[in-house]
Amino acid sequence: MENHKNVTDFVFMGLWENRQVELLFFLLFLLCYLAVLMGNSIILVTITCSHLIEQPMYYFLCHLSLMDLCYTSTVVPRLIRDLAATRKNISYNECMTQLFTAHLLAGVEIFILVSMALDRYVAIVKPLHYLIIMNRKRCHVLIAMAWAVGFWHSIALLLMVLSLPFCSPNHINHYLCDVKPLLKLVCKDIHVVSILVIANSGMVVVAIFLVLVASYILILYNLRTRSSAGRRKALSTCSSHVMVVVLFFVPCIYTYVLPAGSENRDKEISVFYTVIAPMLNPLIYTLRNSEMKNAMHKVWSQMSHSELK
Repeated sequence: MENHKNVTDFVFMGLWENRQVELLFFLLFLLCYLAVLMGNSIILVTITCSHLIEQPMYYFLCHLSLMDLCYTSTVVPRLIRDLAATRKNISYNECMTQLFTAHLLAGVEIFILVSMALDRYVAIVKPLHYLIIMNRKRCHVLIAMAWAVGFWHSIALLLMVLSLPFCSPNHINHYLCDVKPLLKLVCKDIHVVSILVIANSGMVVVAIFLVLVASYILILYNLRTRSSAGRRKALSTCSSHVMVVVLFFVPCIYTYVLPAGSENRDKEISVFYTVIAPMLNPLIYTLRNSEMKNAMHKVWSQMSHSELK
């Protein structure tokens, strides 16, 4: 474990090695982060300050927006800072904290997406029993389970990484502390550890994605018996969910299913679930949702009236 103790910090190699390109993307990612903060904050305020919070779908959407805010804030501010810095270093303890926090919040987000799929499935397949099955107590339990599963996943990953000996050079070929780029710095055979990472992250993500795809196929199958108006409304809601699921899961599968030693474009692909998906989620859920747009207009009108008084 001596080599492990010798590494006190890591240096990120970042997304690009061209300084001019990095300064250009500094501005771009700053604007993206501001869009994430604004979009998800608007959704949070709109839902919590309106009657929508009483509906399970919007209750889960509120938690999803909170996760997007928190998850992006664990990664993007440092990325923005590093794009403007000449040396992109992070201490060993900060690196482990980022690894744990990012995987905890991502794990919670994944199971919130599962809860949202379950909510839509019950609403469409068992509409008469919807309010009984998706009561507020069950919604709270699902969120608590999401946090429990997320914590189990991230603590298992953290304990595994903490037990590994790291060698110099301490350069991480990424813009964040993630398990796969860290494994490339380990000074022992990582074959078994790489399999464990694929099992803990890759296979779990694939299994959940397949379950979600199956649930939406069942939803589409059950929509055959609905009226054309009901079918359109259900398809509009479900298509928003499917877009969010694809945006988040497909890049995750690409990143975590392949072994750590393989040469791939992990750091570029990871931008989809660290920046792009959290930025687009508010647009996806509001642009095609009249209920959300009406609530947004009502809440922000009330706020502007109260300010004028």
